[in-house]
Amino acid sequence: MHPALSVIFFTTLSGAGYGLLFWAACEAMLGEAPARPLLWSVALALLLSTLGLVSSLFHLGKPGRAWRAFSQWRTSWLSREGVMAVITASVALALAAALMPGALDVDANGALPRLGMGGIAVAVLAVLCVVATVYCTAMIYASLKPIPAWRHRLVPVAYLLFALLGGGLVFRAITAFDGARVAALPGSLCALLALALGLLKLRYWRDIDRAPLPATRGDAVGLPRRQVSVFERPHTEANYLTREMAFAIARRHARWLRAVALLLFGLVPLVSALAGGSTATWTVAAASALTGAFIERWLFFAEAKHLVTLYY
Repeated sequence: MHPALSVIFFTTLSGAGYGLLFWAACEAMLGEAPARPLLWSVALALLLSTLGLVSSLFHLGKPGRAWRAFSQWRTSWLSREGVMAVITASVALALAAALMPGALDVDANGALPRLGMGGIAVAVLAVLCVVATVYCTAMIYASLKPIPAWRHRLVPVAYLLFALLGGGLVFRAITAFDGARVAALPGSLCALLALALGLLKLRYWRDIDRAPLPATRGDAVGLPRRQVSVFERPHTEANYLTREMAFAIARRHARWLRAVALLLFGLVPLVSALAGGSTATWTVAAASALTGAFIERWLFFAEAKHLVTLYY
C-alpha cells in the first residue's frame, strides 16, 4: 500500500492523544496528581486527537463531504471511528470541566482535591470511550480482507498499545514538569508497555514475513491453480489503484527501518522508564516513542500488499 503521510499523522497523533486522555482520566480517578497537570493533559489530548483527525481529511478526494461518513456507522468502522471521536471529545470536555478547581471535592484529610461521584463517572466513561475509539481506528484496517497484513489478529492490540505507551509517556512528561506524583502510571508499567509492544511487533513482523498471500496471480486473472506470467501491463497509464495500492519497499530497507522503529518505541522508552524520574528523561522517552510510532506506521502501510496488485 502507498504510505500516505496524512493517514500516518492521523493514526500517530490521534493515538497519542487518546492514550494521553486515558491516563489523565485514570489519574483523575485515583486522585494522586493535582488538577493542573491533568487539565493540561486533557487539553493536549484534545489537541493531538483533533490534529490527527483533521490531517486524515487531506487523504480524501473531497474533504468537504467527510461529514457523510457519520451516516454509515451501522456497517463502516470508519464511520464508527468518527462517531466515537466526537463522543470522546465531548466526554473529554466534560472531564476538563470536572477538573476545574470549583468542581472538585476535598478529600478526608483536606489536603488533595478529588473528583466527586459525577466526575469519577465521567472519568470512567472517558477511559471506555478512548478504548472504543482506538479500537474502531484499528478495525478500519483490520477489517479489510484484501490486505492480509492488516487482517492480522495483533493489529488492534498493537494500536491500543501504541496509544497507551505514547500517550502515557507524554503524560509522565507533563506531570514530571509539574512535579506531580503519579499513581496510575508508574515507571515499571511504562517499561512493561514498551517491552510488550516490542515483543508484539516482532511477532507481527515474523508472521507477515512467513505467511504467503492467500491468492495467486492466476486467481487474480481468473485462472486458478495455474502459473501466470506477465506478458504486458494490463493498463496504459497510472490509475487510482496503481497510485494507492501498489507500493514496494526493499526487504533490506524494511529490516533497517524495523530496527530503528523498535529502538525508538521499544528500547529507549524501556530504558528511560527504568531510569525514570526527571522531566528530561520522560520527554526524551515520549519524543522517541512518537517518532518510532511514526516509522512503524509508515512500515505498516508500505509493507502491506493489496491483493488487487496481483492483477497489475
